[in-house]
Amino acid sequence: MPDSKSTVFETRLGFYLAAIGSAFGLGNLWRFPYVVAQNGGGAFVLLYLLLVFLIGMPFLIGELLLGKVARNSLSPALQKLSGERYQVRELRQSTVEPSWALKFCLRNIGRLSLFITLVVLAYYAVISGWVLHFFMQLVVSIFDPSRFHPDGSLRFLLENGWLQLFLTSVHLMIVAVIVGKDLEFGLEKWVGYCMPVFVILLIVLAVQSMSLQSANEALRFLFYPDFAKLNLASLGQALGHVFFTLSVGFGSMVTFGSYLREKAYLPMAGFRVSTLDSVLSLWAGAMIFPLVVYGGAEFSGPQLLFQTVPHLLKDLPGGLWFGVGFFLCLYLASLGASIGLLENIVANWREVRRVPRSRGAGLVAVGCFFLAVGPALSSSVLSNLRVGGRGLLEFLDAALINWCLPIAAFMISQVVCWMLKTELMRDEFVDPDLPGSAKLYKHWIFVLRDISGPVVVIALILQLINSI
Repeated sequence: MPDSKSTVFETRLGFYLAAIGSAFGLGNLWRFPYVVAQNGGGAFVLLYLLLVFLIGMPFLIGELLLGKVARNSLSPALQKLSGERYQVRELRQSTVEPSWALKFCLRNIGRLSLFITLVVLAYYAVISGWVLHFFMQLVVSIFDPSRFHPDGSLRFLLENGWLQLFLTSVHLMIVAVIVGKDLEFGLEKWVGYCMPVFVILLIVLAVQSMSLQSANEALRFLFYPDFAKLNLASLGQALGHVFFTLSVGFGSMVTFGSYLREKAYLPMAGFRVSTLDSVLSLWAGAMIFPLVVYGGAEFSGPQLLFQTVPHLLKDLPGGLWFGVGFFLCLYLASLGASIGLLENIVANWREVRRVPRSRGAGLVAVGCFFLAVGPALSSSVLSNLRVGGRGLLEFLDAALINWCLPIAAFMISQVVCWMLKTELMRDEFVDPDLPGSAKLYKHWIFVLRDISGPVVVIALILQLINSI
């Protein structure tokens, strides 16, 4: 992202690519299928889609709105609202000076979001390393196809924690150099060019997968809602994944909002991002679940993508070449998402503490590397370390996405709907050329103030009861 707040996205397409790229790839292809598998399929998918548009989209619009009107990333935007450091009162609903308790809450909302971003980036880098591993395996196998053994490659990777740590460090180094040298916009163009290619590859692989005899059973599992398969934790897991895949709660969308043009219409932007992201998640499920059923094994957990897709590539004519393209695009997508996460932390740090970009990117990357040691070794050296029956990587993913992220996203949404001036919010919704835009604003406020709170609280309580 650029240094100056005067810089904006040149086109709407640039914004959509940045927003979708912040979570697309590993968010949709890696996490969505294994979470669906853990929660029984179709009923969970229906619950996920309902929450995307009922809760996720309003929260997404709120974060974009906060960034757009404040022209800052999350932490400095919250400082403006609290009156600390910035004496900008044009944003606040009330002219009364906030109490010390409110200032404390605002300050720590930003810190919580950045902490979540930091830890998610750490184990996200581990999964990105897995993508790198399979990409290199496929490149080598082009010259000697007999060398490619999907199960053996995955087993070797999981049993070799130091290899995972090395690949993680390579990924973080690439991300830190790009963010530190302010090269993101150049890379975003390349990622933008690769996205259509990636989508085409994804479509072809999904069509091949759905041609298997197991496709009918798999699609029934994915889309037929059997509510008896839901458990008490399903609501929280669906809500957490909605926020994760839309990048809500991290503060990333506040940063993206700060780069939007004044004329950008936020409700339409939020709807398009939510719809595109949901479609890509469903398509990923349609690609992976026929393979799961076809294989006949009980695949589950974070390894699901890497247990299934390589088998399809091996059996597909020209599959190795296809695989190279697929995992290259998948890595570029994960690289774009990692850049968004790191840039979010660096942008907040720079705007609040005036830390130089290159130094900030390097220090955050080093911190992420040390945080990634546990997840990288969780399937080998630390395989006996289980928390609630889960390995360290899976535990971190569940704890942060299902618990911490909904709390952070909810607090940001409440800051937006209660503290920002009503006129500022209405101006972003009400368009004279759109007759129903005034009603749309009322619905949005109603969801943030009256619906989102009970849903988040109930989801957390049910998860707590389920864990007990």
